[in-house]
Amino acid sequence: MHSNQVWRLIPLLEAGGNVQMAIDCWLLEQHQFGKHPPTLRFYTWSPPAISLGYHQRQYPEYWQHLTWQGQKLDLVRRPSGGRAVLHQGDLTYAVVTSGLMGNRLQVYEKICEFLIQGWRSLGVELRYGTAGRGYIHNPNCFGTATNADLVLPDGGKLIGSAQLRRNGAILQHGSIRLQPDAELFDQVFGAESFTTVQLLQSLSVEKIIAALIAAASNCFDMQIEVKPLSSSEWEAILAKPISEAGSQIIR
Repeated sequence: MHSNQVWRLIPLLEAGGNVQMAIDCWLLEQHQFGKHPPTLRFYTWSPPAISLGYHQRQYPEYWQHLTWQGQKLDLVRRPSGGRAVLHQGDLTYAVVTSGLMGNRLQVYEKICEFLIQGWRSLGVELRYGTAGRGYIHNPNCFGTATNADLVLPDGGKLIGSAQLRRNGAILQHGSIRLQPDAELFDQVFGAESFTTVQLLQSLSVEKIIAALIAAASNCFDMQIEVKPLSSSEWEAILAKPISEAGSQIIR
């Protein structure tokens, strides 16, 4: 990686899942063709959604009819792999970059380092999960912690990440569980899979994002240019057929 590269930081964005996935796909594609710098962004899903891994074909039919606080949950397909993630009360990060050497897991760990450092600066120690039995049979990404996940000292999973690589360009995005609703989680995945995340109440989303940005600057040896999506970029992102963007609302 070039030293002191300029990365783009897209400010926190709240939008529907299909829009968020379209943005991540577009950023990866633009970066892959050399038209866009490496990018870091944070976002939230509104309405809440369940995102399915790109290859995940089996999921309960009733997921298509769930509601939370009067809103229908979206069911969205991610361009990345992995299993289902419930996006409610979470913060999602996305990193688009290239030039990282190593196998998939080594690249995961290089990118995850900023998450570990950022949370450490907030007084939270994270470690990589270890996949136990039942990983393959569990449709819920947060039901088991694999070595691509970051867990708290008590074993509760805080961050689950997924990755997509295209010709040396990498999209890695992941869900950071901040205030998940236990009841909704039970509805989606069943009671056995929920572990509460005990984080300090004083940790606001803004504080968390600031800590993660500072850690990313350090880990990726980068300078940051804060730049929201422009209207012409929005046009390009929303003009793509949704299936081509690798994301679709499944109904």
